[in-house]
Amino acid sequence: MTLLATQPHMIFIGASAKAAAADTYRQLNLFGDVFERVRADYVEKPDDSKLIENAINGMLAGLDPHSSYMDPKSFRDMQVQTRGEFGGLGIEVTMEDGLIKVVAPIDETPAAKAGVMANDIITQLDGEQVQGLTLNQAVEKMRGPVNTKIKLTIMRKGQDKPIEVSITRDVIRVRSVRSQVEGDDVGYIRLTQFNEQTTDGLKKAIADISAKVSNDKLKGYILDLRNNPGGLLDQAISVSDAFLQKGEIVSTRGRNAEETQRFNARPGDLTNNKPVIVLINGGSASASEIVAGALQDHRRVTVLGTRSFGKGSVQTIIPLGSGNGALRLTTARYYTPSGRSIQAKGIVPDIEVLQDLPDDIKAKTDTSTKGEASLRGHLKGDAGKEQTGSQSYVPPDPKNDKALTMAEDLLRGTQVNSAFPPNPKAPVPN
Repeated sequence: MTLLATQPHMIFIGASAKAAAADTYRQLNLFGDVFERVRADYVEKPDDSKLIENAINGMLAGLDPHSSYMDPKSFRDMQVQTRGEFGGLGIEVTMEDGLIKVVAPIDETPAAKAGVMANDIITQLDGEQVQGLTLNQAVEKMRGPVNTKIKLTIMRKGQDKPIEVSITRDVIRVRSVRSQVEGDDVGYIRLTQFNEQTTDGLKKAIADISAKVSNDKLKGYILDLRNNPGGLLDQAISVSDAFLQKGEIVSTRGRNAEETQRFNARPGDLTNNKPVIVLINGGSASASEIVAGALQDHRRVTVLGTRSFGKGSVQTIIPLGSGNGALRLTTARYYTPSGRSIQAKGIVPDIEVLQDLPDDIKAKTDTSTKGEASLRGHLKGDAGKEQTGSQSYVPPDPKNDKALTMAEDLLRGTQVNSAFPPNPKAPVPN
C-alpha cells in the first residue's frame, strides 16, 4: 500500500464514530480473551497457527460463499489452476449447508469419467465426514499425488442410498477450448472454463474453423458456455472483445464510487461479423455470464438455453506475504454494458430451450442448478428480482441436444425465431 504525505490537518471524530470504534476494539479484546482461554484450558494443547487460521476461515466464510482464506499450498494450487494445469479430480465445487456440492465436473477429467454429476452432494471423503470442514479443507483432501485413489460418498436426488465412487487422482490439464465444424458450415466452439490459455485457444479455434470452411460457406458460430463455472476476469473481457468492434464489455463497482472500473472493446471482430449463438444453462457462472451478458447487451449474439447461475461478484486474490497464503475476497459486483447486475438472478436467454430428460435421469438426479440465490450468505441481488437457477443437463449425445440442434437450425435458416438474428432495438431480457 502506498501512503501519500499531505499537509497536516485536524481530524474531528464525532461521538457516534468514537462509540463504533470503541465497540470494535471491545470485540477484538473479546476475541483475544477467547483465544487465550482456548490456549490455556482446552483439553488438548491446540496448535496456535491452526487456531488463527480457523478464526480467519470463520470470519471470511461469514461474508459470502466466495470469500475464503487460502493457506500457502492452496494459494499455490490456485495459481497452477489458473494457468490451466493442476492436480486433482476435476470438479468445480461449492459449500452448501456444510456439505460440498458439485457445481459441474470438468470435461474429460477423472471425476467426469467416474460419473460425478452437477448437484451431487459429497458427504464423505475416504469415509471421513465432510460436515465441519471448510470448503478449502475439503478441496485440499480431494487433491493429492497423481495415481492415488480417493473414495467419494455422494448423495444424489432421486437415489435412496448414498453412492460410493472411487476416483484415481490425475494431473488435470484443462483444455479450456474445444472446437469443430458441425456439418460442413457451422463452427462450434466450447469453452469449459476461463484460464490463462482461454483467449489464445479461442483465437486458434476461430482460425482453425476459418481454414476448414470458406467464408462464403460458413453460416456462423456456436459459442457453448454451458456448465462453464467461470475463471479469470481478464479472460472474460478478452473473449468478449473477440466478437465486438467497440463498446463497453463490463464494469466493476466496489464499495466506493471511485473504485468503479470500465472495460471496453477494441476494434476487430475475429469472426468477421458472422452470426453467433451463445449457449448457456444453469451451470454457466461468473466469467461465462460476463461474456453472455456483454454480447447480449450489444445485440451481437442470440443467447439460447436456460437461465444462468447468477454469480455477479468479483473476487480479488490478495497475497498475504511469504508463507502466509492469500485471501480470496469479494471486492466488487460486475455489471453488463446496459447496467444490469446479474447477482442472484442470472442471464435470461433470448430463446429458452429445455432439454428432454431420459427416464433414468429423471428418476435418479436433479438436473437443475439452484443457482447463486440458493447459496447461504450470498450477496443480495436487486430487490424483488432474485431468481433460482435452472436446468443444467446437457445430453451426452449431441443428437439429443435440443439447444445445439436449434442453434444449428437457426444458423442454417431451417428454423426461424424472432430473436435471431438479434434486433438491435429489442429490449434485453431481464
